[in-house]
Amino acid sequence: MAHGKRFRAQYEKVDRDHAYPPAEAIALIKETASTKFDETVELHVLLGVNVRHADEQLRGTLALPHGLGKDVTVAVFAQGQQARDAEAAGADFVGGQDLVEKVQEGWTDFDVAISTPEMMKSVGQLGRVLGPQGLMPNPKVGTVTDDVEKAVNDSKSGKVEYRTDRQAIVHMAIGKASFDEAKLLENYQAVIEEIVRAKPSAAKGKYIVSATLATTMGPGIRVDASAKVDRDSAGSASETAPEPVTA
Repeated sequence: MAHGKRFRAQYEKVDRDHAYPPAEAIALIKETASTKFDETVELHVLLGVNVRHADEQLRGTLALPHGLGKDVTVAVFAQGQQARDAEAAGADFVGGQDLVEKVQEGWTDFDVAISTPEMMKSVGQLGRVLGPQGLMPNPKVGTVTDDVEKAVNDSKSGKVEYRTDRQAIVHMAIGKASFDEAKLLENYQAVIEEIVRAKPSAAKGKYIVSATLATTMGPGIRVDASAKVDRDSAGSASETAPEPVTA
């Protein structure tokens, strides 16, 4: 794929054979974010797991310390009082069978889908539309629930879902290029800590194979995921001695 002059100029700033300490990687990310819009900063973590085995797959939710820097659009499949609760909590789209039919037609202008258990018989038919986009409600991550008010509040406050894809990679946004470095570092470290915490007991060998940071339109920057960020000092973040992530 051919890249423009701007991308090539930013690409030349990155040592492709070097895994940067997190603070250096974040500083370089901000330097290489050169578009006119506020780019999203993404973290891609390749894991040493076999996703063909159900007991080695990862899926969960995480509340980033500083959020994502964007408004999260929430759709709720609910009826009656639960629909009213969802609206009161700030859900952007609320409906029952009417909302199901709208999605069946291909409409997916939302970031998070939440459903009551009662509605899942109908929502389950939307797998072909919502599944490929990672939007299918799931009780394991709290998006199939009777407490729609809490689910909406959690989503609006920046709680995000993560999961391994078919290549055993976890892809997550960790903020915007306009965030200051300390906030990006804290969000980055929160993701790494969560992935380590969620390590499947069946996983063997090296767990975190590689980690790469990138902006929406920028080059990938390899990160030394074994270097932990010290977030104890208020308003700042510094690196401490590496901690193993293979155990």
